[in-house]
Amino acid sequence: MTVERISAVTLVTVDMARSVAFYEALGFRLRYGGAAADFTSFTVGDGYLNLQAGTRGDTAIWGRIVFWVNDVDAMHARALTAGYRPDTSPTDAPWDERYFHLRDPDGHELSFAQPLPGG
Repeated sequence: MTVERISAVTLVTVDMARSVAFYEALGFRLRYGGAAADFTSFTVGDGYLNLQAGTRGDTAIWGRIVFWVNDVDAMHARALTAGYRPDTSPTDAPWDERYFHLRDPDGHELSFAQPLPGG
C-alpha cells in the first residue's frame, strides 16, 4: 500500500461569498456549493479544493498549497486584473520552477508554479 496522491484540500473561510468570488476570479471551476453554501468544492485537475464555512477561531497558520499552471505569468496578470495583490512577482527558482505567492481572503498562502524548461 502506498499513498498515491492528494484527493482534496479543505480550507476554512470566514466569508464564503468573498472566498468563492476570489477563487472564481482566478479561474477555479466550481463543482458544487457557492456563495451561500456552508461547503464549496472546486475542481482542480483530478482533485478538489474545498472551502468550509467557519469562524475566525477555526483558522490556523499552517503553510501553503502549490498549484501547477501552464502559464505563471498569465495567472499573475489574471490576479492583478481581478484586483488582487500577490505577495511576490513571478520568479525563477533554483528548484526549476517559476512561481509566485498569493494569499486568499482568509490568509491561506497559495503558490502558482510551472516547471521551467529543461528542469
